[in-house]
Amino acid sequence: MTKLAKPPGQKLVKRMSTRTKGLIVAPLGLLLLSAGLCVFSLAAQARQDGATFQQWFLRGAYSLILINGGLLLFGQAIRYRAQLDYRRFVRRELKKRDREWSRNRQKRKTSPNKGEA
Repeated sequence: MTKLAKPPGQKLVKRMSTRTKGLIVAPLGLLLLSAGLCVFSLAAQARQDGATFQQWFLRGAYSLILINGGLLLFGQAIRYRAQLDYRRFVRRELKKRDREWSRNRQKRKTSPNKGEA
């Protein structure tokens, strides 16, 4: 079987840092969500004005697609942020342990042994 070509932007996205991905995805999610809400209000207004079923239904379906897409993107941005926070926490804890271990080693080296005196 032949390998399928990867999409052109896939390598670019893989090389991006988690922080960059989060900074890009969060505003896009909010933008899609707000656009979906605007289209939803237009669909509701069209229904109130007596437009045909097909007109307001298609607008409503399109608005739900935009709203759900925005929520998904914003949820992904929250996930990226949680990954960043967890990594920061782990790094701090590891640094703290390293400092404690180095202090304990120095104390052992500098303290006189009780049995040798």
